[in-house]
Amino acid sequence: MYLDKLKINGNKRTKKVRIGRGPGSGMGKTSARGEKGQKSRSGAGKPPWFEGGQQRFTQRVPKSGFKNFTKEEFEIVNLGFLNGKFESGAAIDKAVLYEKGYIASKIKKLKILATGDVSKAFMVKADKFSKSAAEKIVKAGGKAEN
Repeated sequence: MYLDKLKINGNKRTKKVRIGRGPGSGMGKTSARGEKGQKSRSGAGKPPWFEGGQQRFTQRVPKSGFKNFTKEEFEIVNLGFLNGKFESGAAIDKAVLYEKGYIASKIKKLKILATGDVSKAFMVKADKFSKSAAEKIVKAGGKAEN
């Protein structure tokens, strides 16, 4: 195949079919819509979100959010904070932290995170520790209990 041997098709662009322009056009009377039914009527048709009569997705979804009843909520305390507020050998638990006003709730679980350095030995009792927080407490000579 060579570029000089190519022939350009005479019908490069097909003519647009004009529907509803009389019987001679071949697309008159019902204008390719058929006889009856929803799609034959003007202004008719289903919106894109229509799901065949079942409750549509936008109506099935809750509108004002929801509360996850299985979510665990924690009061979070960092090791650096404990290091600055308590003396060496202190026993720290949820009740002590709540009593001093360092956490807002007794009901939520207590989690200790490893942000900050520990230079004192603490006896910390919490519901959960980050892995590195437990290691830092033990390394400083303290104890991390669940």
